[in-house]
Amino acid sequence: MIVMKSTKYKKYVSVELKVDAEGRVCPLSIIWEDGQKFEIDRVLDVRFAASRKAGGVGTRYTCIIRGQQRYLYWEDPQWFIELQ
Repeated sequence: MIVMKSTKYKKYVSVELKVDAEGRVCPLSIIWEDGQKFEIDRVLDVRFAASRKAGGVGTRYTCIIRGQQRYLYWEDPQWFIELQ
């Protein structure tokens, strides 16, 4: 029997963000551990949600990064992005 592992998982990342005077957080870019930086073009939605693909729960930011929709999570005290 061959067991296929899921290729979807969470990748912990550094996040550059902006916090306004009311305390609202807006992520601006994600940074891989090797220093690659990816700008977040747009945040479409923010809500508390579980990651069904990677496991975990936290504040989910639905983002557009390089034209693709991605989920970025704040799972206190870390940020992660779902990878495929």
